[in-house]
Amino acid sequence: MATLEEPIEIGGVRIPNRLYRAPLLECAGNGPDAVETLIDDLEPAAASGVGLIFQGATIVRADGGCAAPGMTRVHDPAFVSRLSRLTDRIHDHGGRIFVQLEHGGLRSMETWHAEHRRENPDLEQLAVSRPPWQLRVLDRIGALSYDPHVLSTDEVYDLAADFGRSAAYAVEAGYDGVHLSGANMGIVQQFCSPFYNRRDDEFGGSPEARLEFLALVHDEIRDRAGDVALTTKVPAETPAPPPPLVNRTLSLEDGVEMARRLERIGYDAVVPVLASVVWDMSIVRGEYPDRAWENEALREGYDAAFGGPLRRRLVALGNRLESVAYDFEPAWNQEFCRRVRERVSIPVLAEGGVRERETIDRLLDPNETDGANASGPACDMVGMARPFYAEPRLGARLLEPEEPDARVICESCNNCTVPQVTGAPGICRTPGVLRRRGELERKGAYDRG
Repeated sequence: MATLEEPIEIGGVRIPNRLYRAPLLECAGNGPDAVETLIDDLEPAAASGVGLIFQGATIVRADGGCAAPGMTRVHDPAFVSRLSRLTDRIHDHGGRIFVQLEHGGLRSMETWHAEHRRENPDLEQLAVSRPPWQLRVLDRIGALSYDPHVLSTDEVYDLAADFGRSAAYAVEAGYDGVHLSGANMGIVQQFCSPFYNRRDDEFGGSPEARLEFLALVHDEIRDRAGDVALTTKVPAETPAPPPPLVNRTLSLEDGVEMARRLERIGYDAVVPVLASVVWDMSIVRGEYPDRAWENEALREGYDAAFGGPLRRRLVALGNRLESVAYDFEPAWNQEFCRRVRERVSIPVLAEGGVRERETIDRLLDPNETDGANASGPACDMVGMARPFYAEPRLGARLLEPEEPDARVICESCNNCTVPQVTGAPGICRTPGVLRRRGELERKGAYDRG
């Protein structure tokens, strides 16, 4: 039986244990304090013993492509070289760090952020294909604003080269691996998804062709960054709106087959995740964040982002409805991960709704059963995201052998996530959770022996 404390290799990189901090929005930007902000956000996890740190989505181009304010860009080698201070700090604690590369495509702020559009009227909305009719309807009623530039074949090659260049800069700065944001409705998922991808060149049409962008990005990274550990998220679009609203999506079996092809292409690990075709709470399941929406200090930022008080209220209403549709479910990606792991030989990483050590042990257990039949482990590593907002040094508790029943204090209330549309940092804002963290700190729960 693999245990959380056992080491594992991904693409030749030895990781000291099987716990990872999943990608989050650090909101560090690229200003003079960016590196210090990233160190403040990420080092505590490594100091607490977490084996692998994923730096959250970083953008591969100088302009556009950010899904939220304050995302860091890694297109500039001079800036990325400064991130060696971050990678050194992670390595000092014995941890490893991968950078997540991203471009938002039609999820970018150029589409949804009202103030950003006004201040940057010349920024193009990059699209894989003409937006589906469902999104065009949202444009007509004023819910979103689409004026997309559909990438030509040559421009697809240029975008893949940007991923490769950014990966090379990151490796030079000491990152141990590269992780592609292949889900959460970013441009990589848009290439893979039949909902978005209606291209008629080599990057569209068949399921194999829709995966060609990831194959091209793989080749660009290998050519420019060498034999770096390379991982990606793999989406299954099962949480998407039901027919007839959406008919063409990636099924669970499509996701399994994608993972198999990615292994053949040369990816070193995959992270299977259930993802919608629209930006909703399927990736952050849990409670309606009433505290965040009622925060008067954030109201002006919400109005700037969504285009005024009326739209803010409509978005909040949508958020409330989604919290009912996507109520919290423990380890909600586990079945997808297990099905992928049965078909590939590379490591499978599981995240989403993991909240206690018991769940971690079950996901890693080769004797785990599905009904009457032994079905084997669901994954090879287990990650958490939002719980690290609540407990930056969470690893010390989860990796403590004398606390086998450890459970995170995060309540999945989402009061940490919604404020990020204003550029606010990703931090826990729930008083009860913060009080509990203070109690644990006073007891020395985050001190490593």
